Amino acid sequence: MIRRVSITLGIFFALSACAPSPSPPTTQPPDKLVFQPATFAALSGWDNAGVRSAYAAFGATCAKLVLRDDATPFGGSADYGIVADWKPACTAALNSPNLSDAAARGFFSRYFTPVRATNNGNETGLFTGYYEPELNGSRKRHGRFQTPLLARPQDLVTVDLGAFRDNLKGERIAGRVEGAKLVPYAERGEIVAGALGSRAKALAYVDDPVDAFFLQVQGSGRVKLADGSVIRVGYDGQNGFPYTAIGRVLVQRGAIPKDQLSMQSIRIWLDAHPGDARALMNENASYVFFKELPISDPNQGAPGSAGVPLTAEASLAVDTRFHGLGAPMWIEAHAPARDAAQPDVDFDRLLVAQDTGGAIRGPVRGDVYWGAGKVAESIAGRMAHKGTLYVLLPKAVAAKLKP
Repeated sequence: MIRRVSITLGIFFALSACAPSPSPPTTQPPDKLVFQPATFAALSGWDNAGVRSAYAAFGATCAKLVLRDDATPFGGSADYGIVADWKPACTAALNSPNLSDAAARGFFSRYFTPVRATNNGNETGLFTGYYEPELNGSRKRHGRFQTPLLARPQDLVTVDLGAFRDNLKGERIAGRVEGAKLVPYAERGEIVAGALGSRAKALAYVDDPVDAFFLQVQGSGRVKLADGSVIRVGYDGQNGFPYTAIGRVLVQRGAIPKDQLSMQSIRIWLDAHPGDARALMNENASYVFFKELPISDPNQGAPGSAGVPLTAEASLAVDTRFHGLGAPMWIEAHAPARDAAQPDVDFDRLLVAQDTGGAIRGPVRGDVYWGAGKVAESIAGRMAHKGTLYVLLPKAVAAKLKP
């Protein structure tokens, strides 16, 4: 499973997707997913929507789902039903892998019913974006290639707290065993200074520590080597410390006005203050470890939490405390234009829940995967928009929902 952090305004100003998130303030009611009845006619632009990419992404996830036991809960809340409820649609999708947009819309209309996702009745949520960064690197440390991308140390232990307490579903901690106790692992500053020694192997060395920091925020990326070959690294564990949002730190210090905060403005500040950049990044005690992944198709992203490669503008990261991976979801929001000088554009689109992230918290919250490269980076770094979320449930599952 690849866990990653969205590199957006919302993430830098809030929490990391790879880091355990604190519980909501006690003054706020707990998050609760409540589905409200809807129809395809209620989906803005559905009649002409391009859904082929989402259909292909759904089929890819179905290849995993059909191998699961029928009686297994689909995932997320109980309102998603069981695996058996989803298999008819999955079987049909796998039998017809290539459909036109019109035929794919017909498929979703035939097998699914849309329902609006709300948080205790509140239908508005936040939608951000993430991408796969590209870095320059070397297998060996030399010259400008001095910043290591570390593999997971053997003594790092990750604990899924949900396996011990139902009310801790989705929460994780990490550390190392000392005697009979689990104790905190080394912090970022200590790891960067070399505290792990030979306990953590370097997969590659990159030429920019800021790029390495952003790669850890994303959780996966590509490293171009001097001979022109490319390797992909993906999330393989985190040191257990919660993420300190460096954007929030910069705003608190008055270094960046809150209304100008973005991934791009943070990068500009770091590049302009090389003497202070390392100390600022080390205020975030969280540190991510990687593993090398194959690149079977350069047009696809690294595998998401659903175990299949991510598809640009068709894969969505969601909060799995509420939603099941593999579910088709319709978003109505806005997104940045490809040209940063242009105004935001409508983003009414069908995507598939294929990834997770600790910063993606709540029933009406999503993180859109934009692909790899500079254009994807620009869009993802500027996306932080309010919007609404619809889930496409199998007709039999939707029919069982309480009105």
